[in-house]
Amino acid sequence: MERKLASIRKISDIQPIENADMIELAIVDGWKVVVAKNVNHKVGDLVVYCEIDSFLPIKEEFEFLRKGSYKKMVDGTEGFRLRTIKLRGQVSQGLILPISVLYDNRDLSAFDELTVGEDVTSILGIVKYEPPIPAELAGKVKGLFPSFLRKTDEERIQNLSGEIENWKDKTFYVTEKLDGSSATFYYKDGEFGVCSRNLELLETEDNTFWKFARQVDLENKMRDFDVNISLQGELIGEGIQGNPYKIKGQTVRFFNLFDIDLQEYHNLSMFEGVCNRFGVEMVPILNKHFEMFDTVEDILEYADGKSVLNPNFDREGVVIRSLDRKISFKAISNKFLLNEK
Repeated sequence: MERKLASIRKISDIQPIENADMIELAIVDGWKVVVAKNVNHKVGDLVVYCEIDSFLPIKEEFEFLRKGSYKKMVDGTEGFRLRTIKLRGQVSQGLILPISVLYDNRDLSAFDELTVGEDVTSILGIVKYEPPIPAELAGKVKGLFPSFLRKTDEERIQNLSGEIENWKDKTFYVTEKLDGSSATFYYKDGEFGVCSRNLELLETEDNTFWKFARQVDLENKMRDFDVNISLQGELIGEGIQGNPYKIKGQTVRFFNLFDIDLQEYHNLSMFEGVCNRFGVEMVPILNKHFEMFDTVEDILEYADGKSVLNPNFDREGVVIRSLDRKISFKAISNKFLLNEK
């Protein structure tokens, strides 16, 4: 399912910010957003909420973002990237816009039908910000990401605040979320394939994803297993996101085993067994018997911490999954996000 970068939300609370006369804090679901007081937001108002990592187009109504948010993507597209910031000591994530921002993009008669959660990403011309990718990662494109696979983009806990109470009777496992480049390797009906986050890649001598696959003989191991599956993980190491883990060369740490025929993820036990069989490493497991916290704030606090792979580096966050793999979400560390470039 595509991520809803911009959607209709309801303001659930307005809170003051200490020593701040011109700004206040608006709460939408689990997100906290600093807004100007003179806009007169009220509890219960419907608004357009844009998540962090949204890339807003160059339009007059978004020009107020230029000073701190102007970016250029690898294809030259200009726009405004939303990221985590801190104002007067308060963390702010995303952007709240009035419903009127849709006026030029939609027939006014449709506003009576707007519902909470409705996706307005494409209406506003918003896309996900993608940082430049080194040539050895980009590779030569074979095609789009295969439709029989699922992309590796977990939902954020801030969008699931209403579900937490329903999860209290379930047991979860927690893994460290690594800061690298998404990698997917699949075997389906005799064909082996390698994918980046959004594309399937042709094999070339200098492509890092394919180099890893050959290094661990992954194609032959998957052929011998002879089951239609994909392994998904994070490519980390030299030349990738500044190599925060100080790894020599490159490697992939895996976090998902997907059954292509059943179109579902295998549970932790099966996943561990396949990784052991193939001789590949998993992402660090932090807790195999995690019980759910009470609030989004508690989970985000838990996301802070040092990386298992490099104790001198603040980890990106955690991914929390139920043992049966029916529930899965990520909590990104605010410390990490505030230091992100």
